[in-house]
Amino acid sequence: MDGTLERGGLAACPACVALPNVGDVAGGAAEKELLISLPEIHCAACISGVERVLAAQPGVASARVNLTLKRATVEAEEAVQPGALVAALGAAGFKAQELDAGLLSSTEADRAGRDLLMRLAVAGFAMMNVMLLSVAVWSGADGATRDLFHWISAAIAFPAVGFAARPFFASASVALKAGRLNMDVPITLAILLALGTSLYETIHSGAHAYFDAALSLTFFLLAGRYLDYRTRAVARSAAEELAALEVPRALRLVDGAEETVAVGELAVGDTVLVRPGGRMPVDGVIVEGASELDRALLTGETRPVVAVVGQQVCAGEVNLTGPLTVRVTAAGKDSSLHRMADLVAVAESAKNKYTSLADRAAALYAPGVHILSALAGIGWYLGTMDARVALNIAAAVLIITCPCALGLAVPAVVTAASGKLFRKGLLIKDGTALERLAEVTHVIFDKTGTLTMGTPEPVNLCDISEREKRLALSLAMGSAHPLAVALTGALRSEGVLPLPVEGLREVPGYGTEARCEGRVVRLGRAEWVGAEAGDETSTWLSVAGEAPVAFTFADALRPGAAEAVAALKAAGCEAELLSGDAPSAVARFAAALGIDSYQACVLPAEKAARVEALQAGGAKVLMVGDGLNDTAALAAAHASVSPATALDAARVASDIVLLGESVAPVAEAVTMARKAVKRIRENFQIATAYNVIAVPLAVAGMATPLVAALAMSASSITVSLNALRLR
Repeated sequence: MDGTLERGGLAACPACVALPNVGDVAGGAAEKELLISLPEIHCAACISGVERVLAAQPGVASARVNLTLKRATVEAEEAVQPGALVAALGAAGFKAQELDAGLLSSTEADRAGRDLLMRLAVAGFAMMNVMLLSVAVWSGADGATRDLFHWISAAIAFPAVGFAARPFFASASVALKAGRLNMDVPITLAILLALGTSLYETIHSGAHAYFDAALSLTFFLLAGRYLDYRTRAVARSAAEELAALEVPRALRLVDGAEETVAVGELAVGDTVLVRPGGRMPVDGVIVEGASELDRALLTGETRPVVAVVGQQVCAGEVNLTGPLTVRVTAAGKDSSLHRMADLVAVAESAKNKYTSLADRAAALYAPGVHILSALAGIGWYLGTMDARVALNIAAAVLIITCPCALGLAVPAVVTAASGKLFRKGLLIKDGTALERLAEVTHVIFDKTGTLTMGTPEPVNLCDISEREKRLALSLAMGSAHPLAVALTGALRSEGVLPLPVEGLREVPGYGTEARCEGRVVRLGRAEWVGAEAGDETSTWLSVAGEAPVAFTFADALRPGAAEAVAALKAAGCEAELLSGDAPSAVARFAAALGIDSYQACVLPAEKAARVEALQAGGAKVLMVGDGLNDTAALAAAHASVSPATALDAARVASDIVLLGESVAPVAEAVTMARKAVKRIRENFQIATAYNVIAVPLAVAGMATPLVAALAMSASSITVSLNALRLR
């Protein structure tokens, strides 16, 4: 029995298998497939600009940009030099460099967040100190005292702005060199004009300087950018997670001898050995051995399937009970797991092309601000022939129209809504997730692990005799099969004690057997014990000379499932169920939840295809799933949700993570998203009303740069307070 238990202990679930290093799996990129890092892109315009530049290069077949990862994937028809692509992007104003897939890391994103927070802190500290000095000036200090305070303010403001506003300066400089405008150009001009006019006033002993205006502008703009960064900080690539599940090495059999080789060295026709508890390194056909496979990667179902000679297997499946010899039919980039990763990468890139409300508003903003400021400055100069007055008014117009309120309109609402949803058990991962979620018209659910708990539970123990329970426990303790583990836990929780048995052993692919009181006893598959299998998930106990007894199992319904479906229907969304489970089980489950549209035996590519077909017809799809088989569909959907119990690749492909067991918050998320978008539109209306009132005053010369900065700050605070109404 000890030997059997040791062998059974080798079995592992997918989540328990150690993941290989991504670099080991990647094995280097081919010359015709390149990764280009784009560290400074931040909007939909950047995506289209980069893709347009790359597509125009000789030899490039296609290029797609992933905004979350800040990188471009280039497919070439012929060998292309990475340096040529980097140079072309640089000439267009995009900082770029070739990316080594083996060096991918999240540390760069973490460093960017810390850098942004440090700049925000410096701007805030300097702003408060300069404002304290300004109080004395505005309270009546004059002469040498006023000049001294102005020079001290200048000594604080120039280095503080030089450090804190560097992201705006760098972005504006690159854009101007490339002959284009972005939102950072008017921001940079406003800051420089405020500093320049303030320095001019200080040198000539002027009554007022506006160093505090420049610092306030920098602080509020950095606050908006940091809030936006925080909403994106937890997003990672699901394609990387899928690639990490690929096995880097395999045991190849050559003339009966085992040798460890890299998966990339395997060729079609080779044979490999997969031990119990191991993950399939390749797609292939079983040529020797018998076992059971955990195929959750492809079907999402936790019920293992029998593995026998002649059966096809796929990379990523877990061999549970017995050694298998597999003849290779596809390995490396040709494997099903790698193809699934490619599907996810393509879907992620498509999702990141979503243009947010802020991006659409900003597209018309920058040119208008420049024109208005220039006209105001020129008009006042022609009217007064005083360059000092003209510059002050031009600076006031630029400052008063700076997009602080516009920049905070979305991040402030997203942050407030994310906090409220987090307290309800939902983690928002993507900055545009709420906007996309508010547009949802169709919801697709996976079954196992999403609307159910994903773990089998025996449901007929009350119909089983005490002796049969004790005997079943004795046999179940000798197996790591998921049904045996579930039965062991349930019987032990009832206080059942095992009967003594002899010669306990596990028969791979069938079950366990032993002798009790001189008779053979078995626990396992129906056909093995002489029973007739039905539609229900079950394991059978047989004692020689007695009729077999079935232990039936059911997947526990996740709390709030029925409520979520009903609430989504009430919100005007159509619900659909896609599952890899058997048709009868899916039909019963759909009927219990009130879902009219459902499909069974659905594979990963079919789920993604269904999502794409609905969206091609105009639907906005919310995908709710938990397994690797759902990953491509999660990434392809307009918005997506995964439970926290999902595998890593599913969680990172989704926009929202469900932290608790109840699925009811999914419906609340849709309602909250619609409220959030309403608040975002209100914020844009506030920002527009502010500009309609303030800009004419600035153009008329009735607002100094300091008054403009205070008005700009007031609009930003109003936008933030409106966002907090979501709480």
